[in-house]
Amino acid sequence: MAEKILYEKKGEVAWITLNRPESRNALDHEMHDILCDIWADFRGDNSLRVAVLAGSGGHFTGGADLKTHAPMWQEVGPMVGRDRMEDGLSGITRGPLSRIYKPIIAEIDGWCVGHGIEMIMACDIRVASSRARFAEFQVRKGMHHADGGLSRLINSCGVGFTMEFLMTGAEITAQHAYNANMLNYVVPPEELRTKTELVVQNILNCDRRAVESAKETILELIGRTLHDQLRVENMWGYALCGGNPSIRTHMSEFYSQQELKKPAGENGA
Repeated sequence: MAEKILYEKKGEVAWITLNRPESRNALDHEMHDILCDIWADFRGDNSLRVAVLAGSGGHFTGGADLKTHAPMWQEVGPMVGRDRMEDGLSGITRGPLSRIYKPIIAEIDGWCVGHGIEMIMACDIRVASSRARFAEFQVRKGMHHADGGLSRLINSCGVGFTMEFLMTGAEITAQHAYNANMLNYVVPPEELRTKTELVVQNILNCDRRAVESAKETILELIGRTLHDQLRVENMWGYALCGGNPSIRTHMSEFYSQQELKKPAGENGA
């Protein structure tokens, strides 16, 4: 039996692939547990700097597998929300694993539905193929997001788009999602992996402490007043500048490169 989720470590990059193509990678209870373990491992493995979350079989995911999830939600009653307050579905949507400061990229092809929206919005950068499609079919079945989808869509896309997207249950194209600020990039399907790898490499080219501090700071700024945002940014930004020992090495390399670019005799010799 094929693994429902593939977890591959290639150098400094973790490649996480939803692998249940017969159901468009719909996430059942077992996949939730596996993903929680994977995200915890990614967070704790100091050799890993970036994660990529993708789907197999030409689709990202059809969302939560309602055959396994919906009966449980009906049986446990309204207290299920309080009981799961610190246990986000698929790990990164809420709770401790939503505060991983290493960058996470979503690579999206084909359908991304329901809980899939919550998953990609919990990622930091979203790269999609032009044939990707997004929808909130849950509202047709009497449900809506409960694991961060509403909150993150409002923060990234605004109230107007989120209202229409959630209340109509209509599918939208990748270009529409890009225009609404759901996506960072839309590329032809044959260029999807190449673009994802380029984004990964651009991250790896940057200083690790600076990247992770930037993500942590951004998460701390969300929801604060402008006055508080400016103070937090100032405090954390200067803490990084004063406490990151690699800055001296980076600056030395930078100045050495600048010296090499100068024409002969420019230094007054």
